Amino acid sequence: MMMKTNFILYVNDQRKSAAFYRSVLNIEPSLDVPGMTEFDLGNGAILGLMPNQGIKKLLGESIDDPEKNNGSSRCELYFTVENPQKDLDRACEAGAKLLMPVTQQNWGDEAGYVKDFDGHVIAFARTAEPES
Repeated sequence: MMMKTNFILYVNDQRKSAAFYRSVLNIEPSLDVPGMTEFDLGNGAILGLMPNQGIKKLLGESIDDPEKNNGSSRCELYFTVENPQKDLDRACEAGAKLLMPVTQQNWGDEAGYVKDFDGHVIAFARTAEPES
């Protein structure tokens, strides 16, 4: 069964975040309308960007106000890529804050970390080739 999965980040400024992820992911959004920007990541995965006030309007008092948590790290996007340094550099050029340069991790991957404007952590990693 093929399933479409949407990962939606709540963001302070949809336009600014859309431009940032357009640059970081090096792809154009598949949807870009007031209230939602989506990037097709392949294999049924979608990265969505929704303004903080949009989710608050939708769910009201049943959800903590994302505006009050703005800037605190609440999730991580972990992208396995061919060249993590290249992607990390592109993210920094787009305005991300460098958290950790690409280094060998104890789980076997080489990974580097940045933070976007809203505090979401983004990792770019390359899985180590199995030893023969």
